[in-house]
Amino acid sequence: MPWIQLTVSAPEQHAPLVGDMLQGNGALAVTYRDAQDNPIFEPPLGEVLYWQETLVTGLFPAATDLKPVLANLQKSRYFNDSFNYKTDQLEDKDWEREWMDNFHPIRFGERLWVCPSWREIPEPDAVNIMLDPGMAFGTGTHPTTALCLTWLDGQDLTGKTVVDFGCGSGILAIAALLLGAKRAIGIDIDQQALIASRENAERNGVADKLEVYLPSQQPELPADVVMANVLAGPLQELADVIQAYVGPQGELIMSGILERQIEQVQAAYEPTFSFSEPRLQDEWVMLHALRKQ
Repeated sequence: MPWIQLTVSAPEQHAPLVGDMLQGNGALAVTYRDAQDNPIFEPPLGEVLYWQETLVTGLFPAATDLKPVLANLQKSRYFNDSFNYKTDQLEDKDWEREWMDNFHPIRFGERLWVCPSWREIPEPDAVNIMLDPGMAFGTGTHPTTALCLTWLDGQDLTGKTVVDFGCGSGILAIAALLLGAKRAIGIDIDQQALIASRENAERNGVADKLEVYLPSQQPELPADVVMANVLAGPLQELADVIQAYVGPQGELIMSGILERQIEQVQAAYEPTFSFSEPRLQDEWVMLHALRKQ
């Protein structure tokens, strides 16, 4: 089915009201983005933040007459001196096919690949994680996950126990097991993430070595490696919980951190851990730390 997009520029304080107007005039979906392309990576919990000048886009069936919609918007008091808008036609496509075409096998380090099921495996003799995008975060395409996977690829994990805190799809725990870890434990607040982790572990033949828990059920144990790919806020707030998993001489890997947040996150752990040089990809950072003796 073909579509038409109507994008309106609105000041920050009126952006949600303009979105409501678009929906009230027949938009089937509304999205918001910054007119200057300055992303908000970590808004406060429970808050929706908009930008000083926000682009509000409504999606309509292609046959929609937008003239009355525009007339209603122009009458409103929600705009500055000028009313700026544009329309875009979206051609009819096989969107499922289009979506699938965007995912390809990706290599991390020297031997680790993440492969969607509909693509041919590039190196059958490599360590291949079979993983399709789904309901839980973690396919390797985001820099935070890529940094962690690349680090894992360079480690000798033989016989080790690994905790994946905020496991999402289970990708880090599964990678660790395929790379030689003896046991992996996935922890997440989202029940869907635990289901996804179990299913992905089954698919990759490591379900017998993976345990998954909600935080209220998480076991007490010393792990050799703890990986927490979440965000800077939770990493600081849950520092006592996360570092309690790390056994003597254990390693801690943290990602989901922006470069400007390095010092704050390190400060929450430095009494107990010593940090290596941060690893950067785009504006994202991975921190590696060893428990002090």
